Amino acid sequence: MLTVYGKETSLNVRKVLWLCDELALDHRCEEPESATFRRVRADNDGPVLRDGDFVLREANTILRYLASSHQAYHLYPQALHQRALTEQWMDWQATELNTSWRFAFSALVRQSPAHQNSVLLEAACKGWNDTMAVLNQRLIETGYYVAGRHFTLADIPIGLAVNRWYETPFEKPACPAIRRYYQRLTDRQGYVRWGRNGIP
Repeated sequence: MLTVYGKETSLNVRKVLWLCDELALDHRCEEPESATFRRVRADNDGPVLRDGDFVLREANTILRYLASSHQAYHLYPQALHQRALTEQWMDWQATELNTSWRFAFSALVRQSPAHQNSVLLEAACKGWNDTMAVLNQRLIETGYYVAGRHFTLADIPIGLAVNRWYETPFEKPACPAIRRYYQRLTDRQGYVRWGRNGIP
């Protein structure tokens, strides 16, 4: 049985748990107080995966590992160009998109005292919206999912990020392609459980 260490409310942990649901993998989730978690993640952030004697960290890497080890080629294509597009959007989420929301999310959801400068918050909200506009344009181009016509591994981190954007209370542009994508993802049971579940 797979063990996922981390808090179930963590966006990165939910990436892994959603994929486990998509692939119907036998797994359990444990809180990050375990010795295994502390040994691998001194920074106390999740998730950590244990698969037998193999221990792995970093959410998007875990997604790739699970999809590859279970031959989930419908989610992680073998064809070089399609796999590269999938990985491109996973990396975009982990870098540009994550960077764009950090200040605003810390201020508006976590209520961090260190993130209450109104000028910086306004700039952060604009930056987050600008980054989401990139996603909206991509979804206009594909008409379906971020890597193309079919749901792939990339839609797990991106889908959770879309939910975080909608669940964070600030003014947003309409972005109709993202709204349609949000609705499309809601047809997936794993997204309802781990994404569109009221947790930003």
